[in-house]
Amino acid sequence: MKAAIFRGPHQPLTIEDVDIDEPREHEVLVRTAATGVCHSDLHFVEGLYPHPTPAILGHEAAGVVEKVGSAVTYLKPGDHVISCPSVFCGYCEECMSGHPNRCSNRAATQRPKGDKPRLSQKGEPVRQFADLSTYAEKMLVHENALVKITDKIPLDRAALIGCGVTTGVGAVLNTAKIEPGSTVAVFGCGGVGISAIQGARLAGARMIIAIDQFESKLAMAKRFGATHTIDASSTDPVEAIRKLTSEGREETPVVEGLGPSGGVDYAFEAVGIAKLAEQCFQSIKPGGTATIIGMIPVGHKVQLDGPMFLTERKIQGTMMGGNRFRIDMPRYIDYYLQGRLNLDDMISRRARLEDVNEAFRAMKSGEVARTVLMFD
Repeated sequence: MKAAIFRGPHQPLTIEDVDIDEPREHEVLVRTAATGVCHSDLHFVEGLYPHPTPAILGHEAAGVVEKVGSAVTYLKPGDHVISCPSVFCGYCEECMSGHPNRCSNRAATQRPKGDKPRLSQKGEPVRQFADLSTYAEKMLVHENALVKITDKIPLDRAALIGCGVTTGVGAVLNTAKIEPGSTVAVFGCGGVGISAIQGARLAGARMIIAIDQFESKLAMAKRFGATHTIDASSTDPVEAIRKLTSEGREETPVVEGLGPSGGVDYAFEAVGIAKLAEQCFQSIKPGGTATIIGMIPVGHKVQLDGPMFLTERKIQGTMMGGNRFRIDMPRYIDYYLQGRLNLDDMISRRARLEDVNEAFRAMKSGEVARTVLMFD
């Protein structure tokens, strides 16, 4: 099969032939139909996160089942599926307590060391990224990396749910659990940020403030439900958020050293930059919650003003939107089919596997929300 091979940081991915094994007991062979190009992959290409090579990147995909292992009963050939990086064992403490996205025993879903690899090239192993490797014509994965879906949703739209939508919408609904009528700020309007904006709209937020440095992305955010926008390239976003949320209200005295009293109820950072995480926290009001969705690079530190915690401001992380993906993803598909979740307009471009490096460039320059690589 053809696949995009990652051979090291700061190098373009190369399209090469790769061998893929037959499915074992709990494994499934999937023909990839579409895969989104996500910012998380770019982190590895740019060397901000380490990964052994050679590898096949990609982790946001949908496809059709071709073969199943002897012990697989959940899926059959011909089923439409979404893959998810939250591969779960099903029986560790995290899985059993309702947090399969934090599975502590992913090794149980992988082939043992020394065994024949799922992916290889000229007899040598090719590393599988996130236990998926979706930048390839086929995927060989554990059955617990997949959710069976209806064939009523186009597979290019379904692919977005595999990571970006589940991460952004889930951060709002599952991690932050925002209340109806609340005020929300979202830092970064890429695929994940747009999904967080849609999650806030689904949850009934009364004010949704989108922050980005690209005017095109701010215009897009308005289409997806943002009520206000802030151009961070020319405006201090924290001050602008405080001004927006205090309009029409009396000024509340600020207690010396405890920070300002204004701000939003909930803020979300959807890029993965330490400075934005700090601004995310600074933009919430006393009692507010800041949720960091983006992958802040290894070694980068977030610095916060300690006395602000005395106002019960909170900051938290989220992993893949706190998902239970076999429950959440079918719900998101229902939202799409009902016209309540806009996936159609999230796809800025469709391209081929050979265009993966151009997709990275366009994403980094802010030209797109999502490029989806099509195989059919």
